[in-house]
Amino acid sequence: MTQRVLLAGGSGLVGGLVNARLVARPDIDLVSLVRRGSSASGYPVDFEQLCEAPEVVLKGIAPEGIDVAISCLGTTIRTAGSRPAMFRVDHDYVLAVARGTRALGARQFVLMTAAGAGSSGFYLQTKGAIERAVIDLGFERTDLIRPGFLLGSRRERRVWEAIGQRVSAALTPILFGPLSRYGAIRAETVADAILSLTGIEGTGRYVHENADLRRMSGNRLEPQTDV
Repeated sequence: MTQRVLLAGGSGLVGGLVNARLVARPDIDLVSLVRRGSSASGYPVDFEQLCEAPEVVLKGIAPEGIDVAISCLGTTIRTAGSRPAMFRVDHDYVLAVARGTRALGARQFVLMTAAGAGSSGFYLQTKGAIERAVIDLGFERTDLIRPGFLLGSRRERRVWEAIGQRVSAALTPILFGPLSRYGAIRAETVADAILSLTGIEGTGRYVHENADLRRMSGNRLEPQTDV
């Protein structure tokens, strides 16, 4: 049976890998949203318009409805330029996607945030706020993806991030207990885990951190980086 899946954030590090995996699945009818003006392939969307009328905008793109929605949308304060601009992307844009897909019948929402979502600091507080907002929409099943430090090659070169990847990969083996959730994990592992969750049965709210993501993906040789 074909499932209609909507992906937001398919041009990012994890999102791009998820997009490629979903495209290769013959049982999935994929709608991949991209920001208007982006060079990435997909359905161009003005996210500001989406925030104003989520159901109207998405119904024009997916008139037959959506079964599963996945959000890998996210940015940083440095990239966005300010805290309000980051919040607009990581919270408001994601919530608009969630509201629109919920109205179009989606039973499952898979949301990627970050390890420690909801704890101190503006970035993690924002991640916690969007998790709560999505949960409140009442999807039949909500899967919260909370990876640690992501390892992988981005389109744009980020020197300090590359250094951080090496340091995080080196420290990960000595992080035990609750601290292990903050360790390094490959973007491919996270993408494989998201794919395994897409369309899965069950109801309720589920939180998936590093150990669970590795288990679901089957990628146990962690962490490794060639960045």
